[in-house]
Amino acid sequence: MSLVKSFAPHLPFLRRYARALTGSQESGDAYIRASLQALAENPEVVEDTEDSRLSLYRFFHVIWGTTGAQLEGERSGQADPADKRLQALAPIQRQAFLLTALEGFTAAEAAKILGITEEEHRLLEQEAQREIEGELATKVLIIEDEPIIAADLESLVEDLGHTVTGIATTHREALRLFGANPPGLVLCDIQLADGSSGIDAAHDILADHDVPIIFITAFPERLLTGERPEPTYLIPKPFQENTVKAAIGQALFFHPATGARVDA
Repeated sequence: MSLVKSFAPHLPFLRRYARALTGSQESGDAYIRASLQALAENPEVVEDTEDSRLSLYRFFHVIWGTTGAQLEGERSGQADPADKRLQALAPIQRQAFLLTALEGFTAAEAAKILGITEEEHRLLEQEAQREIEGELATKVLIIEDEPIIAADLESLVEDLGHTVTGIATTHREALRLFGANPPGLVLCDIQLADGSSGIDAAHDILADHDVPIIFITAFPERLLTGERPEPTYLIPKPFQENTVKAAIGQALFFHPATGARVDA
């Protein structure tokens, strides 16, 4: 398979990444053009046995590093909040965070792309996460009918510096608590105490409010049907605390540009 055919499916995502990394589409596309030109001139630098997407991103970072990685170009005054928050991160922290949070690479893949160890990547990502969490403290509504799980989530949310506005166990209670003290984030189970649906509660909330929702459920297949838009943030039970913490950071960081949406 030619390089063009191999890399073509990944270029739209690389453009997204480059835009987020540099703060502007114009600057991001300039780096991609430089990368593709260098790659066309020296195709042997790409390993045939390597995953094409990983290889493309790794080569992009080679060009990024050798051209100076100038990030402080002109930016639109209309930049969305996520762009502004990204630019507040140090360049290497920004890369480590985006490769996993936005592009979905594993820690091992991101480390290989950046040419660092997994431990170095983990530390960089943690630094980025701490900066983000400190800046994005908000109110959180928990929709969960299991008391022990709800208590665990409440403790986790408060450890991150957020405030829990309430714990709802039914659809009706969720809407009441949301209306009484609108939160900036919702953690939502889908099977509630009275047999009502967290999916329906989320749908009703999103009908009138622009808020990120993270679904935490033992029944993820109910949301992964392919019959309607699927949620951006979906965590299966039993959950890992670090998974929930990472999802909270990502949901708040990228909202409203990539806020969760569910249509019932």
